[in-house]
Amino acid sequence: MGFEGKESSQDEGVVMASDFFWSYTDEPHASRRRQILSQYPQIKHLFGPDPFAFLKIAAVVSIQLWTATFLHNATWLKILTVAYFFGSFLNHNLFLAIHELSHNLAFSTPVYNRWLGIFANLPIGVPMSVTFQKYHLEHHRFQGFDGIDMDIPSQTEAKVVRNVVSKSIWVVFQLFFYALRPLFLKPKPPGIWEFVNFAIQFGLDGVMVYFWGWKALGYMILSTFVGGGLHPMAGHFISEHYVFNSDQETYSYYGPLNLMTWSVGYHNEHHDFPRIPGNRLHKVKEIAPEYYNHLDSYGSWSQVIYSYIMDRTVGPFSRMKRSLSVKSLNKFD
Repeated sequence: MGFEGKESSQDEGVVMASDFFWSYTDEPHASRRRQILSQYPQIKHLFGPDPFAFLKIAAVVSIQLWTATFLHNATWLKILTVAYFFGSFLNHNLFLAIHELSHNLAFSTPVYNRWLGIFANLPIGVPMSVTFQKYHLEHHRFQGFDGIDMDIPSQTEAKVVRNVVSKSIWVVFQLFFYALRPLFLKPKPPGIWEFVNFAIQFGLDGVMVYFWGWKALGYMILSTFVGGGLHPMAGHFISEHYVFNSDQETYSYYGPLNLMTWSVGYHNEHHDFPRIPGNRLHKVKEIAPEYYNHLDSYGSWSQVIYSYIMDRTVGPFSRMKRSLSVKSLNKFD
């Protein structure tokens, strides 16, 4: 199996859950963070920006924009092939760079991270950097809270996506669900930074079309779409918090794709210490292995996708939720 712990259930008698997993305790990361820091205070030395983040992002953005211009006269079949086997990896890398920047892990000054996020957004083709940060930080602060954590599928998704076919379709289009869900369930009015993000992104898109045609822009959009669907790197969307073991709500992945994804696979470690950049997250597990070695983890994101689709007991309802009480709100104020 590609993960340790619960194996996929294929018995004819098993059925998919009809509701989310409900927890009546706080999310586990804050308490584990306190325990680890009390025992290993040296972990605080890992906090702070990645000094090489800008160079890594600039390299990927440059390569992807050049590839888009290079393919401006290619056939659509060639564009789709290059998008899936090459561009998808680059654009997903940039999506996770934006995730890193949402935690201000490239520069100590937050506004510099925001500008770099807008720059990293360029080859993705669709403006999302600023809006992503607004919702993602709530995912950390209110993990699993009903109506706030927009990382959790909606009731409609969970009720419709119930079998192998619908789960396969959901996986292919999961990036759309991920991006559009907050706009329907918890819309936030756009701020000035979002308009800046929109203007710069659509300006770049217009330049690409004007000088190199629609195929150049199409390559970028396709790279984003296929990279967020039925693709090995997109397995992290499912692996991070979908519950395959009802005793655990966050899962780490310790496979080779961490090298291309800002180590987002170290997801328990990331939620425990969101101020540590991806290139140093592995050191958390090295310093405090007893806090992580007993947890279920994955070795293959592709296997996670396969198990999610084929396991009759797993679906969009396989997420941990918490009721939002007044006491909970006061605790986070």
